[in-house]
Amino acid sequence: MTDSSAGLASPDYLVLGMVRLGARSGYEIKRMVELSLRFFWTISPAQIYPSLERLERSGLVVGRPEALGRRRRRAFAITSAGEATLQAWLRKPEPIPFELRDLGLLKLFFADALDKRDALALLRAIERRSRERVAALQAIEPAALATEAQGAAYPLLTLQLGIAFHRAMLEVCREFEPKLSAESAGLRTDATG
Repeated sequence: MTDSSAGLASPDYLVLGMVRLGARSGYEIKRMVELSLRFFWTISPAQIYPSLERLERSGLVVGRPEALGRRRRRAFAITSAGEATLQAWLRKPEPIPFELRDLGLLKLFFADALDKRDALALLRAIERRSRERVAALQAIEPAALATEAQGAAYPLLTLQLGIAFHRAMLEVCREFEPKLSAESAGLRTDATG
């Protein structure tokens, strides 16, 4: 027996997991990612279909043609080998690096190059973004609760962790903002005085 997980990468496991959660087509995977994973992991539509092909060739999913109105699509289901592969990957002891690519935080890191007013505007933009993200995550909470009612508890947990992450960012921004506001106000007084 060959190792069906040989050569699989993170996007493949993401697609496999989404099929397990009930996404039956590439389009449904894309939609489910947009409503859930995109807040902490991205996959481009250009990665989804090649992943589905790799998973099908490896016997981890099985696809069949399905009519959807006048369009044809392939509907996928996870196989027992796919279940075993996903479980083995989830159990695999390996480093779990935290990779955060945040353009706002990157700019904020270098904000000493700005005057205090511009730095304050940048901080407020990051704060506004986190406030909007909390609202967006809270808006999808009913769908996560429905998923939990169907037996999948961990999408709700990751949603709650995302909400907590952005609330923490808001809290730190709010704690730092008065200091930056005072420094910015001092600049205005000096400039007008």
